[in-house]
Amino acid sequence: MDKMSALAMFVVAAEHGSFSLAAEQLGKTPSAVTKAVAQLETQLGARLFERTTRRMALTEAGRIYLDSARQALMQLQLASEEIEQLQHALRGSLRITAPPSFGPAFLARACSRFMQAYPQVRLEVDLSDNFDDLLDGGYDLALRDDPGEHPGLIVQPLLENRLLLCASPAYLARRGGEVTPENFAQHDWLLLRHPLASRSFWWISYRGENIRLRQPPALLESDNYDFLLACLLDGRGLQFVPGWSAAPYLQRGELVELMAGDWQLQSAFGPRVYLLYLPHRRSTRKVKVFIDILRACLQEHGLLPPTA
Repeated sequence: MDKMSALAMFVVAAEHGSFSLAAEQLGKTPSAVTKAVAQLETQLGARLFERTTRRMALTEAGRIYLDSARQALMQLQLASEEIEQLQHALRGSLRITAPPSFGPAFLARACSRFMQAYPQVRLEVDLSDNFDDLLDGGYDLALRDDPGEHPGLIVQPLLENRLLLCASPAYLARRGGEVTPENFAQHDWLLLRHPLASRSFWWISYRGENIRLRQPPALLESDNYDFLLACLLDGRGLQFVPGWSAAPYLQRGELVELMAGDWQLQSAFGPRVYLLYLPHRRSTRKVKVFIDILRACLQEHGLLPPTA
């Protein structure tokens, strides 16, 4: 029996805590699984399982060996995929997770272009603020506006996360006057409710100085960004909008940037949007191709410089 088959049987047996259940899943006989594990134990000179008539459990050596066995099988699978993809068109699946607001702003365009170019790849895109673990969720790639602490992950900056104060021409025509921090309270505000964002104060940078401003009362607040954006476009008030979201509306004249220049709101979500993926996905061609398409889409819409 080859070593990789034996490793696969060992891993499934460890996950199920039973040789018979492992055999059932793999389409093998219980004796074949028992024999495979015994061969590994002989090669290692250590027991991998403690077995009694009622139960079996991994030994300390078994727990150590299980991690290495999983990594070996994963690397072999990735290598097989890469070789197949070099010889044939991209295929299989690509799982991506990102915050909901990224979808309509730029991620949908990139996904559409990727599907057009590689129709044999099945995309799975989860738009959620839950920030699920990449390994536990089985994701190939994540986009985050706050990478946080993720030891063991590759983290690459993608684009700036600068906030712009925006309003529609209709709102400005109706309310008139210049918008400044001094008259914030006189305006209608659309505010995003989020665990990372303060509901009492804003920190604003002005010519190198950090100034704390009390948040004005909200005319409308919501935990859904796209809902607030629709109300902003409809002329219901003022809103701080990420540049990557505001760009097309500013270009078409559907929104106007206010207080451009010296004033800058400090974002609770961090200064950049990031790409995150597991180290063993670094060389996966599907991930590389998707990132290239994503960057190209962002460049075309003026969100990345051509040389980025």
